[in-house]
Amino acid sequence: IKKTMRLTYKYLLLMGLLLLILNPLSIAQKTFPQNGVYDERDGLYAFTNATIQKSWNEKVENATLLIRDGRIEAVGVGVVVPKDAVVFDLKGRFIYPSFIDPFSNYGMPENAPNAQRSRGESQQPLSSKKGAFSWNECLKTEFKAAENFTTNEKEAEILRGAGFGAVMTHRFDGMSRGSGAVVLAANEREHSAILKPVAAHILSFSKGTSSQPYPQSLMGGIALLRQTYLDGNWYTTGVKDERNFSLEAWNALQNVPQIFAVGDRLEALRASKIGTEFNKKYIIKGAGDEYQRLDAIKATSNALILPIAFPETYDVEDPIDALQINLADLKHWELAPTNPARIAAAGIEFSLTANGLRAKSDFLKQIQKAIEAGLTEGDALKATTMTPAKMLGIDADLGSLEKGKIANFIVTNAPIFQKDTKIFHNWVNGKGYVLSNDMDKPNLQGTYSLDFTGAKSYLKMEITEKNDVTVFISDTTKFKADLKQDRNNVNMTFTPTNEKDLVRLFGTYEGGAMKGKAQMGDGTFVDWQAAPLAFSGKKEGKTDAKTADKTDAKTDKTDKTTPSVIPAKNVLGDVIYPFLAFGNKELPKSTTVLFKNATVWTNETEGILTNSDVIITNGKITAVGKNLTAPQGGTTVDATGKHLTAGIIDEHSHVAMSRGTNEGTQSCTSEVRVGDIINSEDINIYRQLAGGVTSSHILHGSANAIGGQTQLIKFRWGLEPDKMKFENWPGYIKFALGENVKQSNWDIPDNQRIRFPQTRMGVEQVFEDHFQRAKEYLTLKNGGKPYRRDLELDALGEILEGKRHITCHSYVQSEITMLIRVADRYGFKVNTFTHILEGYKVADKMAKHGAAGAGFADWWAYKMEVYEAIPHGAKMMQDAGVLSTINSDDAEMARRLNQEAAKTIMYSGNDEVSAWKMVTLNPAKTLRVGDRVGSIKVGKDADVVLWSDNPLSIYAKAEQTYVDGIKYFDRVEDIKAQAEVRKERARLIQKLLAAKKGGAATQPAVGRPQRLWDCEDVHDEMKD
Repeated sequence: IKKTMRLTYKYLLLMGLLLLILNPLSIAQKTFPQNGVYDERDGLYAFTNATIQKSWNEKVENATLLIRDGRIEAVGVGVVVPKDAVVFDLKGRFIYPSFIDPFSNYGMPENAPNAQRSRGESQQPLSSKKGAFSWNECLKTEFKAAENFTTNEKEAEILRGAGFGAVMTHRFDGMSRGSGAVVLAANEREHSAILKPVAAHILSFSKGTSSQPYPQSLMGGIALLRQTYLDGNWYTTGVKDERNFSLEAWNALQNVPQIFAVGDRLEALRASKIGTEFNKKYIIKGAGDEYQRLDAIKATSNALILPIAFPETYDVEDPIDALQINLADLKHWELAPTNPARIAAAGIEFSLTANGLRAKSDFLKQIQKAIEAGLTEGDALKATTMTPAKMLGIDADLGSLEKGKIANFIVTNAPIFQKDTKIFHNWVNGKGYVLSNDMDKPNLQGTYSLDFTGAKSYLKMEITEKNDVTVFISDTTKFKADLKQDRNNVNMTFTPTNEKDLVRLFGTYEGGAMKGKAQMGDGTFVDWQAAPLAFSGKKEGKTDAKTADKTDAKTDKTDKTTPSVIPAKNVLGDVIYPFLAFGNKELPKSTTVLFKNATVWTNETEGILTNSDVIITNGKITAVGKNLTAPQGGTTVDATGKHLTAGIIDEHSHVAMSRGTNEGTQSCTSEVRVGDIINSEDINIYRQLAGGVTSSHILHGSANAIGGQTQLIKFRWGLEPDKMKFENWPGYIKFALGENVKQSNWDIPDNQRIRFPQTRMGVEQVFEDHFQRAKEYLTLKNGGKPYRRDLELDALGEILEGKRHITCHSYVQSEITMLIRVADRYGFKVNTFTHILEGYKVADKMAKHGAAGAGFADWWAYKMEVYEAIPHGAKMMQDAGVLSTINSDDAEMARRLNQEAAKTIMYSGNDEVSAWKMVTLNPAKTLRVGDRVGSIKVGKDADVVLWSDNPLSIYAKAEQTYVDGIKYFDRVEDIKAQAEVRKERARLIQKLLAAKKGGAATQPAVGRPQRLWDCEDVHDEMKD
């Protein structure tokens, strides 16, 4: 009777606790009145006999966790359980710290939909937000997540089901999103759920819901952030004539963790550069492709928040559909799950986020994929608990199970990252939430004896985690049994091997053993019992794959871990550089090469040399002549019948850019820098190397009078963006004239256009106004007094100081003349008139001014202002003493600039040497690097091309292209590479088909066509 009473009391206590769990009380709320009686219980609970993972690398077996009033009071072995504690016996169960998501928008208000605008529309130059806030709506620094957070019980339930106990939440809107708050995933009032009101400042490269046109390009967004840092510093000096709440909020957030959300691995590098410039250490919320530029990302020393929303399997059943998916996307599908393991192996600090998952309930499943791809369980646990806690400065409260910390933990039936593990409870702030009613169902997993009173006994009985039962008659003879369990009640049936009659057992489980009654095959009833022989449940053991399990039952011990490794058994494709077709597993290196018996186009006074040799060593041209001997260790290339030239230099291009070529939203955007958005992963780099191009001048577009700063790059295929930049190159900037600038060809009705200028007269006034302001700015800057640094005027001041040079998009003679006169008035020079299709009309003025001309060979009539273009223009400017160049402005034309140069011979009778210089030495001189490239001369950079024929011939092919003495293109190797690409695609498609057959979720095989930019592209690339 006493035993029955004890069991009844225990059952009632647990039922009462269950009610508390399902309806948690807010016992600590002091500022709210209570309508009714108070429940003042202190929430004292003891969880005994559990395997407790105190932290990511510290585990205790057969331990007790004691919590009181939402905090951990004790954890470990030998903990004394108070008499008044509610006790949970968790034998065979596991306890872990609840997860923390460092990048969430839980409980945030929904964003307004993005405003839709026509191409180039500029209807709202300033913010429409009322009050003394930033001029630009992209900067929402004053937004405080804590003040806008609302508990959402449905969302909180989803979070808890995925194992989360806390998240850092913020609004996904803007380039400065304001402050994020750490909140608990509890069904409590906001007053109790908010743990840390200001946990981080969140930034991004997406403008969000702003309806303003600026910025419409990535380079504009970067400039906006850069200027905001400068303005924030300026504001701290005690500005008296302006009150700006956004800048005040910005400055107030500079000493909290800075989280920067990016869209890909190159944006991670761009964000890191901003951080370096302004002495900020960002936590980069990445895109999951960091492994593709791992060394460069590691070099930034920034911590990462990694998404685990790995790409779904492409449905490539249709071979035509399969062709739509490029190699990079196919490879990323395969390698994305290895990203966390590679990051861990590189020693980079990282945490994991559910952001990007269609369903947060998939969080554990996705982590399991990462573990299968090489991530250790220890690293996974660290990345979901302690690391995000430290990142957010909440590790004194969360991230591990230690005395004094908040009681955020989960109870599971098995190791947390094991497949099919079930989370029974998720306790948040000391309050339990039931996720599964099976927790009070005893875990029968183990090995038992099985004996019948007065009847047969068996060697042993094994029960697995899933209650699969195997009964052994001997070591070699066994049979299966059917087990049904209802809490402590068990029913089992089996037919022993070589017997016909069914045996039925029923009884109870208590204290690790089972016993009850059994009805034998002949109908008689006997007693049975199953006593434990040894517990064989799958223990957590090592915290990760290389940790010795040295846990003592009486003491707490810390496991030592080693970095994750990619499992050898999972054969994967290679990471290549760049990560697209024709990338290399290893970057090529500079070699010593002797080109023997070539026709050498020197572009120097020697002219064209026949049957001559050239040696390149350590990235330089070291010898030119006849009968040269290759240095030891060098390679000899038989160039008999072939032509060797300097590499082609494209004076005007828009390849290798990310997210827009125009920041055409204002009359002057001299603050933006093309160098900020160089895209090293552009396939056009490889294609143009195949056309003999070695350097390219990447320009801002022509949407506004004063555009952005340009960037000269070398086509170093496979290197990261900054390593492609032409070293020690003087700065240039893009100006523009004509129809684009005055918006005559934009998709905006005349009566709706707002942006100045709208006439050619207005274009001149833009120059006059800005250069007058630049003169005044230089006076202020050089005056020795504090001043607001203005990036726009910095660049214009550099023009006046002769430190930055202008390349101007131009067509008609009147505007060319106008800009020359403006330059003369302000004492600067226009370095280059590019696109200059009417340059032949004013060639004398250009020559007198000292301006170069870069135009098209025979483009004309594609808009009104080019109707008077003639194909003789380049030669006529050359004859007038103008440094004349042929450019592309087109990714396809750039591959055939040798033929464009040849057109000056066909149309104008130009000589071969002069024609060839128009795409080599002349653009080098135009870009002020003629002393380093553009000709074959000892001491110059070894940027050379070996052609199969006269380079001005339509039959000529670039057989080998070298940049800095490194062979980046070889036509023979290209044929092999094409075969390798086909082979790799076939392998991946077979793997995709197998994955689909295996039941993997699929996505349509929809391709992502590459955007090719040109001068007039002004569409918005900055929307989320």
